[in-house]
Amino acid sequence: MKIKVEDMNLYYDTFQALINVNLDVVENEITAFIGPSGCGKSTLLKSLNRMNDLVESCRITGKILFDGEDIYGKKMNVNVLRKRMGMVFQKPNPFPMSVYDNIAYGPRTHGIKKKRELDRIVEESLKNAAIWDELKDRLKKSALAISGGQQQRLCIARALAVKPEVILLDEPTSALDPISTTKIEDLLTELKDRYTIVIVTHNMGQAARISDKTAFFLHGEIVEFGKTIELFSRPKDKKTEDYITGRFG
Repeated sequence: MKIKVEDMNLYYDTFQALINVNLDVVENEITAFIGPSGCGKSTLLKSLNRMNDLVESCRITGKILFDGEDIYGKKMNVNVLRKRMGMVFQKPNPFPMSVYDNIAYGPRTHGIKKKRELDRIVEESLKNAAIWDELKDRLKKSALAISGGQQQRLCIARALAVKPEVILLDEPTSALDPISTTKIEDLLTELKDRYTIVIVTHNMGQAARISDKTAFFLHGEIVEFGKTIELFSRPKDKKTEDYITGRFG
C-alpha cells in the first residue's frame, strides 16, 4: 500500500473538517476524491504532503502512512516528503520566469547545478508531461505567456522534475477548456504506469473516465470508497447515488 490513512481526524481550532477517515491508496493507480464543496476532499489531499502544516490552527489525530512510515512522525523530513509527493493546484501557477527555469527550479534547489544535467531533466520532464513538442522552441520565453492548458501541463512537468513517487492534484482542470482537460486526462492515464496519482475533482465524468478507485466525501466523512466502476454503476449508499446522478441537494 503506497498511502494508508488510519482513523484520521482533522480540526481547525474547534471545527472538525475530517472525521474518522480511513483510506488506502494503491501504487500506480489513480484515486479520485469526489463530493460537494467544503466536504473535506481537498483538506485530506493537502494533509498527504503536510501542506496543512502551514495553517496554524490545524490539528490532526490518527495516522497517515507513506510506504509504512507515519508522515506526522518525528523522524519525517517534510522537505523530503514534499519532494516525494508533488502537488499540482487548481489554478495553473507557473513561476514568473522562463519555461526552462520553471522546470529547473526544483532540481536546482535539490543541488543539481550542471547545465547538461538540467537540460536533460527539463527535456525529460516536458516529454513526460506530453508538452515538449509544444514548448521546445519556447524554453527561454516566459511561462506566463503560454496558454492556461499549457501552463497546467508545465506545472505537472515541474512536479515531475524532482522525481516524485506520488502526484497530488487539486481540481487540475477546473479552470481549463474541454480540449485542455482532455489532454490532462490523457496525460494522467499515461503517467499512472510510473506514478501513484490522487486527484480531487468535481467532474463526475472525469472521475469515471480516469480513476481506478473513488472516494465520495460528505461533511468531512468518507461515505463510500471502492473501485470506480462499481461505485458509479452500483453505489451502495443512497447519498452516493444521489450525488452521482445529480439528485443531491
